[in-house]
Amino acid sequence: MYAFLIRLLLMLSVLKLISSRAEFTNFKCHSLDTDFSEFEYCTLKAVNRSYKYLSTKIILHKVPITKVKVKFGLYKKFSGYRPFLYNISVDACQFLKNQKSNPVASYFYELFRSASNMNHTCPYDHDLILDKLSTDVLNHRFTNILSFPDGDYMFEMHWIAYDITRAIVKMYWTLS
Repeated sequence: MYAFLIRLLLMLSVLKLISSRAEFTNFKCHSLDTDFSEFEYCTLKAVNRSYKYLSTKIILHKVPITKVKVKFGLYKKFSGYRPFLYNISVDACQFLKNQKSNPVASYFYELFRSASNMNHTCPYDHDLILDKLSTDVLNHRFTNILSFPDGDYMFEMHWIAYDITRAIVKMYWTLS
């Protein structure tokens, strides 16, 4: 009986060491209306083989911004990127007032919250910054909180202000 328990504990400890690993592969930012906003930088930086991070700065030219929606979707690569599980639109101003109102939006917002200054409700009267978003957050979100299958993923966001799409941001990563 004790030998069985010891084997079981050893197997569980080995399984705990085996986990998925996320790695950023690309990061694209595109401003559709440069009179309204533009990207100062949009970078994927590799510090070494195992540590990469994303950073971007969006300069807002027409502030304050009081009406923002975000349309986002998660895509998985199957002979091209195809929709995978989530594709929703959120009124960002209302969501930030009550983050529990939309659990899916909250799940994805938690990816960026700690690395960005987009953590308050409207109006936005300053530039928006995402600074050094690392794969540690992805690893935690996509393996520990919700377990996703291995593969290549893209998270696409359409930023809509005053009912006009102003920018598109695409984040690519591999889960292995």
